[in-house]
Amino acid sequence: MDSKYNEQISSSALWKFIIPSLLGIGLFMMPIPTEEGITIPVAILSGGLQDLLSTALPAIMTYIILISVIGVIVQKTIRPKGMENSTFFKALFDIHPFWFITRITAAILAFMTLYQIGPEWVHDDYTGGLLLNSLLPTLFAVFLFAGLFLPLLLNFGLLEFFGSLLTKLMRPLFTLPGRSSIDSLTSWLGDGTIGVLLTNKQYEEGYYTKREAAVIGTTFSVVSITFSLVVIFEVGLEHMFVPFYLTVFISGFIAAVIMPRIPPLSRKKMEYIHGKDGQLDESVPSGYTSISWGFKKAKERADKNTSVVDFFKDGSKNVLDMLVGVAPIVMAFGTIAVIIAEFTPIFTWLGAPFVPILQLMQVPEATAAAETLVVGFADMFLPAIFASGIESEMTRFIIACVSVTQLIYLSEVGGVLLGSKIPISFKDLLIIFIERTIITLPIITLIAHMIF
Repeated sequence: MDSKYNEQISSSALWKFIIPSLLGIGLFMMPIPTEEGITIPVAILSGGLQDLLSTALPAIMTYIILISVIGVIVQKTIRPKGMENSTFFKALFDIHPFWFITRITAAILAFMTLYQIGPEWVHDDYTGGLLLNSLLPTLFAVFLFAGLFLPLLLNFGLLEFFGSLLTKLMRPLFTLPGRSSIDSLTSWLGDGTIGVLLTNKQYEEGYYTKREAAVIGTTFSVVSITFSLVVIFEVGLEHMFVPFYLTVFISGFIAAVIMPRIPPLSRKKMEYIHGKDGQLDESVPSGYTSISWGFKKAKERADKNTSVVDFFKDGSKNVLDMLVGVAPIVMAFGTIAVIIAEFTPIFTWLGAPFVPILQLMQVPEATAAAETLVVGFADMFLPAIFASGIESEMTRFIIACVSVTQLIYLSEVGGVLLGSKIPISFKDLLIIFIERTIITLPIITLIAHMIF
């Protein structure tokens, strides 16, 4: 076995695995305490770029969205050879009419917001302004660094190593491959959108089935520690961060066990993208332990990487894919959802069925709390804003916890999921959001009654 092992893998493979993987772990997962709370190096780099380009980023994002529209028009009409012969550019611009209309809508909304044209309710600070001046600049910076350095996590054996180690835990608990643990950890310490992008990339490369990608994208793209801190500060309960985050973890864990086993996620097909054969086999052959097999697979994967140019080319494609493919969808869906939340009573009506449930659970100010339970579908920060006017600490605590465990919100993670190749529809997102609310609300309320 040893001679066969040595024939397959070069002597430098170990270092090709260890050095890039440690760099990836450092950039995406190493917690760093800052004045704003705990964060990761990629988030610090993103924040620095945002500060540097702060005034220019809304305009940059507007013109990127415009390019996403022009690219489709060029692809559909002129069909230049460069585009036709490139699978990457063809996938980016040869899109379904629905997504083309979405990009046009995003461009119109972005220009109206940037130049303050048209009705104020479109470009208000809480609608289009929230997306273009606050969220999209953050996504630009996160996408740039996360996309560029994502190959460190994907291409050098880290997923193969952890996949072998954690299969026995992830399969029985969550019906997922062991390598999905990295997606979850990256989301938790960094950003939910990074988790979705990581999952989408793995799905496109044939490492996850449609069902696995859908489960990971909607269940494990958890809200980061940093954003959780922002939420708890907004509701004025920052002194309760530890019980708050423990409550979020317990309820989120229970939801992660249940969600893959019920529709719509349980009905997703166990088949790979475009009918491809799966690239993933996590069984451990006889003669190996989980660790030794994980090392072998990791070194085999790392050994395939020989070019620095290819590394940066791969990273640059990730960045373009995210900015051109995802940003317009976030702008269009996010703005429309926030306009509905701010200027119509729709979310109040949708929240009405929760009033008797909250009253039954003896939650104070149940009517005010009910609206916040559904408004989070538009944007995860809206429940915290709405809750800041509620007097009861227990109710504010429940709202903060539920808003974080719901995970699906159109202004960011939901929009990114819809813009990805992961097989999740708008209807799926709405059902999953409601299911997560129904599952986590009783658990959070029970813990809140124990605390207060």
